[in-house]
Amino acid sequence: MRTPYVVVVMGVAGTGKTTIGPLLAARLGVPYAEGDDFHPQANIAKMSAGTPLDDADRWPWLDAIGAWAHERTGLGGVVSCSALKRSYRDRLRTNAPGVVFVHLAGDRALIEDRMRQRQGHFMPTALLDSQFATLQPLQADEAGVEVEVSGTPEEITARAVAALDALDTPPAPAP
Repeated sequence: MRTPYVVVVMGVAGTGKTTIGPLLAARLGVPYAEGDDFHPQANIAKMSAGTPLDDADRWPWLDAIGAWAHERTGLGGVVSCSALKRSYRDRLRTNAPGVVFVHLAGDRALIEDRMRQRQGHFMPTALLDSQFATLQPLQADEAGVEVEVSGTPEEITARAVAALDALDTPPAPAP
């Protein structure tokens, strides 16, 4: 039996991380953690005001997510986190070397439309361009898969499960 994955559901704002994450966790039979809950209040206030975070803002947030992922090593889990830059994913892997990324990717117009439809979220659509400008897609040496976000949440989740099942490399064992 394969050791359960600790999955980071990543992508720009509006790709459905908060929707797909819990569905994926349920399909995998593991707990889910909402990455936004790891943000300090200062980060939320900054983003709510339409100001993008800088790396200094992100490091403590990434470390908190990485600590959660480390605690789930060998047990499995799913956490949402934009993880837009390679350096951010490297920071997560520092804490949890066996994490696997599911990059939710899609057409900018579709993502913007979804952002406009959601209510009560602190991330304004005005920051979408900065998200796409920052995005560095997964590289060949990173454990992970890219999943297209068109379709229903159930279809996207099914694609993510199938892509994870097709991965060649199982997650790293617990240290």
